[in-house]
Amino acid sequence: MKKETCQKAGEFGKCPFVTAQQLLKGKWAILIMHELNEGPKRFGELRKSIDITQATLSSQLKKMEEEGLILRTIYPEVPPKVEYTLTDIGKEFHIVLDSIEKWGNAYIAYLKKKA
Repeated sequence: MKKETCQKAGEFGKCPFVTAQQLLKGKWAILIMHELNEGPKRFGELRKSIDITQATLSSQLKKMEEEGLILRTIYPEVPPKVEYTLTDIGKEFHIVLDSIEKWGNAYIAYLKKKA
């Protein structure tokens, strides 16, 4: 898609950049995807590892589940066990996470040189 058409905000589902930006616009989305990229996690595990409030995490997980990025599985136990995992399309995000890590490390090195 041409750059000119991707600059319009209403291009969700048409422009790859607008679509990705809309799916990842939550402040915590990339960190949640990073944590789930390592494997299934329970709510409490995610909350502790990201250091996020319960309400915010719950809201972000619900949104990501609706968008098809993560899967919520409830096991029939007492008390109920709930796990979150990446869906197949969510798992494809690992390539982006690898790129973000590489770029983030390069930027950290840049900051150290600058200091």
